[in-house]
Amino acid sequence: MTEPEKHLDLEILLKDALRPIEPPERLAGRVETTLAAITESAAAELSSWADELTDSELESLRDPRNWVRPVAAIAVGTAAAGALAVVGMRRRKRPHGLIEGAESALRGLRRS
Repeated sequence: MTEPEKHLDLEILLKDALRPIEPPERLAGRVETTLAAITESAAAELSSWADELTDSELESLRDPRNWVRPVAAIAVGTAAAGALAVVGMRRRKRPHGLIEGAESALRGLRRS
């Protein structure tokens, strides 16, 4: 095998190995469902924590060591909601060309 043939074979192998693949559609749905559940759980945790507070517990909030539960719920809920927004945006497909964009706009007008 000559040097140019080896180079060509290596190039073909690399193109084949590094070809992008799309994840299965149901994976995106499962991720979205999981993130929505995490967001709802964090909101429910914050709500139950706030409902359980008594006057003495409100006084104890002056100590930063008592902030762990609400801060954790806020952090997890915010991260999950942000990831959910990103997943939702990525799931929407955008038109690639001028003709596809025009067709998509016309379909949208027909629906409304």
